[in-house]
Amino acid sequence: MNCAVAWSPPSSALVHRPGRVRRWRSSVRPCAAAVEQEGGAAGEAPRLVLHDSLDSVGVATAHARAAREGFVAQVGRLTRVSAGSSIAISRGPDLARAALCVAAEDDSLVSHSSVPLPVDAFIARLDDLSTGFCAGGNFPPSGAPPEVFFDYLNRYLYVHKGFRRTNGVSDVRIMYLHSVLTCRSGSALMLALIYSEILKTVRTYGLLDFDAEIFFPNDLNSLPRGYDKQKSKLVDEPHIMTSKSLLVETLRTLKCAFWPFQSDQSSSLFLNAVAANQRGPGTLGDNQARSYGNTSAIEMAAAKAAQHRLMRGVWTNARFGDMRRALAACERLILLHHDPHELRDYAALLYHCGYYEDCLHYLSLYQTAKSGKSPTNRLEILEDEAVNTLKARLMLILAEDGWSRCRPVARYWTKNSEPW
Repeated sequence: MNCAVAWSPPSSALVHRPGRVRRWRSSVRPCAAAVEQEGGAAGEAPRLVLHDSLDSVGVATAHARAAREGFVAQVGRLTRVSAGSSIAISRGPDLARAALCVAAEDDSLVSHSSVPLPVDAFIARLDDLSTGFCAGGNFPPSGAPPEVFFDYLNRYLYVHKGFRRTNGVSDVRIMYLHSVLTCRSGSALMLALIYSEILKTVRTYGLLDFDAEIFFPNDLNSLPRGYDKQKSKLVDEPHIMTSKSLLVETLRTLKCAFWPFQSDQSSSLFLNAVAANQRGPGTLGDNQARSYGNTSAIEMAAAKAAQHRLMRGVWTNARFGDMRRALAACERLILLHHDPHELRDYAALLYHCGYYEDCLHYLSLYQTAKSGKSPTNRLEILEDEAVNTLKARLMLILAEDGWSRCRPVARYWTKNSEPW
């Protein structure tokens, strides 16, 4: 459905749940302890460059910074226990607020609006949706067994409210909670998050007298549905979505959708970015790497047409990438301290933006985190070779006299001025 994202304040009062916070203040720079957790050395943590680089060319980032601080505040509430807990359990971070902060930052990066995305208004809309299940004839009779309870909940969410699942990355709005609440069409991740918020509300009101769990589908068509945890089986374990996993999978999906270098769908995002560095036919090991030099004329023409539409202020398909939102997704993944490969992928984007010192630093952190671990397949061997090749190129660039007097970052954002 081609639905414009709009919002209006809900009529009913906001339900304040345990853990909801309205104001936050936190640094977006990873702490030294977190770098050590990723395998880096103790001391000054590497900086996250996106907001500063946009500020340097006159792009306002106040709303993006505020949204990032909101995300960091929720990530800071992730403990070892809460990170591994199911999203059906009200523990640790406010996942809905974290998801809306992701949407608010990305919205500010690509729009010209002087007004931030109203996170609190969408929190209120989500609360109205949750409390609506407890009102009127939507809620099952008192003492109903778990199977009946979930029948009522599934009917309320997927029939009465009309939420449905949509797959694919052609429309990235399915990954943003505010858009899903507005259009009632979203990914399995966002539908699972909404389902968990309803369960949390029911539990807060003391109306849930059994252990509820959410079955997260791994296929392309099924919907997230609840079940009685006491009747769960061992085969259900892979279908339990944890708090940290939901955030990681959401951000990885956004990173893949907005990655600017996707010439070879069979390769990794990192190898595509390194191949693009070569600006011509090249090889990674004995594997032929596709890059700008041997991209088909049709793809080049499509990319140029898309860039022309962007420069004219016309929205285009996410297939051609978005460096701002790709960087934002990488930075938030780094803040989650989940996988050292995120350091490497972030470094690849920094290279294209001209942040060579930061790129080299992140590659060094990645190699430190991976020290002692040998590649286990052909793709990992190619990626390790590409990391070494990129580091060698960076050393040559940094050794060149006068490189720091250039302004590649300013030229990059100026040439690719506005993505909206």
